[in-house]
Amino acid sequence: MESQSKSDNPTAEKESQAIARRIQRLALHLTPPSDHHLRLCPCSSGGNKAKIEVKKAELSSYMRGNDREIQERVFEYFNSRPELQTPIEISKDEHRELCWRQLVGLVREAGIKPFRYVIEDPVKYFAILEAVGSVDMSLGIKMGVQYSLWGGSVLNLGTKKHRDKYFDGIDNLDYPGCFAMTELHHGSNVQGLQTVATFDPITDEFIINTPNDGAIKWWIGNAAVHGKFASVFARLIPTRHFPGVEIHDCGHKVGLNGVDNGALRFRSVRIPRDNLLNRFGDVSRDGKYTSSLPTINKRFAATLGELVGGRVGLAYSSVSVLKVSATIAIRYSLLRQQFGPPKKPEVSILDYQSQQHKLMPMLASTYAFHFATAHLVEKYAEMKKSHDEQLIGDVHALSAGLKSYVTSYTAKSLSVCREACGGHGYAAVNRFGSLRNDHDIFQTFEGDNTVLLQQVAGDLLKQYKEKFKGGTFAVTWNYLRESMNTYLSQPNPVTARWEGEEHLRDPKFQLDAFRVSFILVF
Repeated sequence: MESQSKSDNPTAEKESQAIARRIQRLALHLTPPSDHHLRLCPCSSGGNKAKIEVKKAELSSYMRGNDREIQERVFEYFNSRPELQTPIEISKDEHRELCWRQLVGLVREAGIKPFRYVIEDPVKYFAILEAVGSVDMSLGIKMGVQYSLWGGSVLNLGTKKHRDKYFDGIDNLDYPGCFAMTELHHGSNVQGLQTVATFDPITDEFIINTPNDGAIKWWIGNAAVHGKFASVFARLIPTRHFPGVEIHDCGHKVGLNGVDNGALRFRSVRIPRDNLLNRFGDVSRDGKYTSSLPTINKRFAATLGELVGGRVGLAYSSVSVLKVSATIAIRYSLLRQQFGPPKKPEVSILDYQSQQHKLMPMLASTYAFHFATAHLVEKYAEMKKSHDEQLIGDVHALSAGLKSYVTSYTAKSLSVCREACGGHGYAAVNRFGSLRNDHDIFQTFEGDNTVLLQQVAGDLLKQYKEKFKGGTFAVTWNYLRESMNTYLSQPNPVTARWEGEEHLRDPKFQLDAFRVSFILVF
């Protein structure tokens, strides 16, 4: 009867087989045979090499899409110019000058002009950013300061007269500049900035002042050495009459020493009113302030809109760092041999489960983050074209969340990759140290991760609240019914453990599995 019932019930038969396989595997973990680590195909030269069909070119083309060509141009240029490749040991000042020569060479010699893509094709811009960041992370950040922050502020906060005046100079690096927002005492709290701008109607100028040490513009990229222009964020105060810009070097940093971070102090610096980036707010000749936006919050959000692009770039670049570090660690683990059965060749350390548990989930996460940030870049590009308010809000929340989560994950993964390579991972030539130091700041600039996650939480609570708008019992019931229907329609892959190829390749199963693992991680 038992045999008959199983044959009549294919589902029960599959479950029984799956349970038997899991029990067998558990038994192998508890009482492993002496050659258990050889059950995988050997990965290194110790035996017959594993024959795995990898369509590398097709996978690369799919991952990099239509932007592969321009990334290859970046790599070809730097491969042809060994003198522009960053050496292992280099001083702060030498690194800064090299980083500048790298950027100039990319733009003027290789003819790759990132600035034109900031507005026209942000997807291509971020592809260039990923490529140059893999050459030297300092170069990626310096390029981002020049084109996304300084250049982006002119394009997004200025009007046609500003674009006509500055575009070519920013594009060809005749006008290197910086984005002077963060102050010594105020970073994330931008509304608390203390630098002041006073309008003088007699001379038709703004007078910029740093009222105290806490208001000094701090950690400003490009400011210490190469910057000649700056977009300065200041509080406009009522007219009152009161030369000089003081520049200080922020000094040697933990990483990114190719970027010349500096501090700026203003002592009654006079700026022509015409230089005001007045797309969202203007001051008339007689000193009256006007804005096309109705509220302070809308004006504030519009003014800081370009920071969203910075967060998108950081999330995308952080995945690039993760790709590099995971590739180094996995390739090393394939080649490195250690231990093995008596009188037999040593085996690749990637054959060991402990190494697989360190690196394989990371590899899977790298693919997931690649597609997630690529989706974010596409949404950002769509937002730049449509200026849709709903899309702006979505991109803001998504960029804040992904920037926080991806950069935190990559920071932890860099240490895991270094440890997975043992003592050899500690050698500077393997890049883990420089990648870890250069990337570490990703967790706190363009928005501290803790603060950004609070913003995401606030946005989610707002969406949750809107579900109950109206306050009636019917609204609550409909929301709960909708949530339950969604939950019941998604089978939990933890209980639905079919292991057939068709099931495992089913995109719906993979998405459900990712959702469950994501919930378990959090």
